[in-house]
Amino acid sequence: MRLRISQKFSQRSGLACFAATLVFAAPAFGSQPPPQAGRSPVSAPVQPPLDVDRDPVPSPDPDAPAAAPESGQPAPVPGPIGRSNGRYTLREDAYEVRLNASVFDQSGRSIQTLGRDAFTVYEDGVRQTIAGFSHEDLPVSLGILIDSSGSMYDKRAAVDQASIDLVKLSNRQDEAFLVDFSTEAFIDQDFTSDISKLEQGLSYVKSSGGTAIYDAVVASADYLAKNAKRPKQVLLIVTDGEDNASSATLEQAIRRIQDLDGPVIYSIGLLFGDTSKSEARHARRVLETLSQETGGQAYFPRSLKEVDPIAKEVANDIRTQYTIAYHSTKAPQLGGYRQIHVEARDKGFSHLVVRTRSGYFPRLSKPGAAGQPDGNQNP
Repeated sequence: MRLRISQKFSQRSGLACFAATLVFAAPAFGSQPPPQAGRSPVSAPVQPPLDVDRDPVPSPDPDAPAAAPESGQPAPVPGPIGRSNGRYTLREDAYEVRLNASVFDQSGRSIQTLGRDAFTVYEDGVRQTIAGFSHEDLPVSLGILIDSSGSMYDKRAAVDQASIDLVKLSNRQDEAFLVDFSTEAFIDQDFTSDISKLEQGLSYVKSSGGTAIYDAVVASADYLAKNAKRPKQVLLIVTDGEDNASSATLEQAIRRIQDLDGPVIYSIGLLFGDTSKSEARHARRVLETLSQETGGQAYFPRSLKEVDPIAKEVANDIRTQYTIAYHSTKAPQLGGYRQIHVEARDKGFSHLVVRTRSGYFPRLSKPGAAGQPDGNQNP
């Protein structure tokens, strides 16, 4: 059964809760106001460029004396070393950041032989201590987002086959859900590991309408955050044009994903055939930005024959990534965007390139919520 995602959200966690938590005005899948209510234009805060550090607050210096707060001002966030009743205490915010990373040499060949000591992680230019490292095939929660606008009609058979092949080549413990989007977005199949259910879901997709990529991405990311069982999360977008129907902007969509600390986005842009050169250029920039900012990869096949091999490449990349974890040296309560840079060096290699997400916003748990201490949620 094909459902507007707003119906699905209301069954699972309540559409009102989703709308209340969304920082920017990007609607849930298919969440439209009643016709008689009308629709006001979305007004969003100005988003700085994505490559600019949005956090003006430096990392806390444990050796610096605490400044006395001005009258009427809130007390500053305490540093890691405090004093109470004449005794010094060590306060540590064990805020773990997890990264999924792919490494390539100068020729673009994937490198799979690196150990923990080959990697160096920086957050806002400060070197971090790697606390966890693994290189194994971890199961993922995957969302497959297929453009169902009218222009996709002749491409659907190849896209459907590639989607199924992607899942077949994935970890058997993966779970996947299927969404098609045009002007609105629909869940055609909820989380499942059953190939036959995904095939049935693909049969519900009907090509018509415009292309609301940003709205679909925002709502899919939120859906993953609420319902996914795997900590490693991925979205795959397949589209043949630029967004022309979203309420959200590209910057708002990326900000929402950063607020949620994921997922990684892979994109397949079918920008050939009747797509105009100007539309293709803009669509390419959009898909590259979505993927680069989240640690994924954008692909642009020259024909439908290349779509299935690309899907197989995506499946392989997901299964062979390095997982790196570190405890941020900056207290999560300070907030702000944190830029991440990862380097890899090893004997026998030169100029290795590491692909991972560009940064994150720390997520603060509420004191006592779900048994979590404040500030210890993992991004």
